Amino acid sequence: MTVVLSDVTATGRTPASGYASGMTDLRIGVAGLGLRRSLAAEAHRPGAGSRVTAVCDTDTSTWDWARERFGDVLTFKDFGDMLTADLDAVLILTPDDTHVTLGGQALSAGVATFMEKPLATRIEDCDTLLELARRHRTRLYVGHNMRHMPVVRTMRELIAEGAVGEVQAIWCRHFVGHGGDFYFKDWHADRRRTTGLLLQKGAHDIDVIHWLAGAASREVTAMGKLSVYNRITDRQAREGDRPADWYDPAANWPPLSQRGLHPVVDVEDLSMMLMRLDNGVQASYQQCHYTPDYWRNYTVIGTEGRLENFGDTGPEAVVKVWNLKRRGHDPDADRVVPVPVSRGGHGGADAGLIDEFCRFVRHGGATDTSPIAARDSVAAGIVATQSIREGGRNRAVPMPDAELAAYYRNGQPGSR
Repeated sequence: MTVVLSDVTATGRTPASGYASGMTDLRIGVAGLGLRRSLAAEAHRPGAGSRVTAVCDTDTSTWDWARERFGDVLTFKDFGDMLTADLDAVLILTPDDTHVTLGGQALSAGVATFMEKPLATRIEDCDTLLELARRHRTRLYVGHNMRHMPVVRTMRELIAEGAVGEVQAIWCRHFVGHGGDFYFKDWHADRRRTTGLLLQKGAHDIDVIHWLAGAASREVTAMGKLSVYNRITDRQAREGDRPADWYDPAANWPPLSQRGLHPVVDVEDLSMMLMRLDNGVQASYQQCHYTPDYWRNYTVIGTEGRLENFGDTGPEAVVKVWNLKRRGHDPDADRVVPVPVSRGGHGGADAGLIDEFCRFVRHGGATDTSPIAARDSVAAGIVATQSIREGGRNRAVPMPDAELAAYYRNGQPGSR
C-alpha cells in the first residue's frame, strides 16, 4: 500500500476531545488496512470504549471490508484529510517506511498515536518521532504486542520472583517457518522499505530480550546472509495483493519450491546477532525464514537457574524451570508453568495491546510498552544489520538523548 500524504499538516489543530470529555467510545482513525488490519478490528468495540470512525487507504477495495466490519465509517485516501475527522486517536498500520511521515503528521496535530512496530526504519527517524511527540505533548504508543503475549509475561513474572536468580544471559531462536510467504513476496523483501528483517521482524524479539533483561543493547555484532530465497528466479509484482491471496500452509515446501517472490529480494533470510546490554547481560538472537516450524524459543539463564519456553501460543505452551539441583538432561524440569490461553491474535496479545492503548489515550500514565524501548530495539536491529553487511564488525549502538529518554521513562508526563 502507498499512502498519499497531504501537503498541509494539521499542525495547530485542537486535539480531539473524546478522552478529555468522558465520551463512552474513543473515536479512532485507522491508516492502512493491510497486514495488520486485525488490530483495527480489535479496536472496534462500539459501546465498550472505542470505535473505528474513519479509515485511510489508497487501495479503495479495502473500504468495502471496513464498511462491513465497522459500519458507516468515513473513508479517505489522504492521511492529512483523515486527521481533520474529529478523532481521539489514530492507528498507523502502514508499511514501515511510511511511519516517520504519517506519525509526524499525527503527532504534530495532537492526535494520540498508535504506531505499529517497528517505530521507524532509521534511528534518526525514531528520534524525530520521539521529539515531535514530546514537543507537541501528544501521546505516543508503539505496538510491541509481544509485551502482552502470555508466554512473555509468564517468563517475566518468573524472573521477577527470582526463579533463576540474577539474569546473566538470554538466548532467542526464532523459527520463521512461513517466512517465504510472509516476508519475501511483498515489500518486506526490499531493504529500501525495511532496512532488513533483523529489524522488521526481529524488533519484536529484541524488545522482549531487553524487557526480560531490564536493559538495552549497547554493543552488537552479527552474521547473516541471503541463503535460499535469492536462488528462486520466479518473481512477480503483487500490487494490491495480500498474504491471504498467496499463503498456503500445506504448500510451498521445501522452501526452494516457492514461486512468485517479490521482484526485489535483497534482505537476509538467515541472521544471528550477539548483544551486550548496558547492565552487563549478554544475549543472542537467531532468525531463520525457511524452517519447517514456526515459533520462538527463549532461554533465560541466571545465577540460580534456567528457564525456557516450549511453544509460544496455544494450550500446550509451557515455560519450564530448572533451579533445584544439578543434573543431566531432564525434560521434566523442576517446575512446569502452563502459559495462559487468551482470546484474540498472538495468544491474546493484540487484545491486551489495544486495551492498554485505549486506557493510555484516556488517562495517560505508564504503559508496559515503551516508545524509548521501541527506539532501542530499532537501533539494535539496524546496527546489527550494518554489522552483517560489514562482515560481522563489532559496533556500538547509539544511545538516545538523555532528556528525551527521561521524558518517556517517566510515562510521558507532559501528555495532555
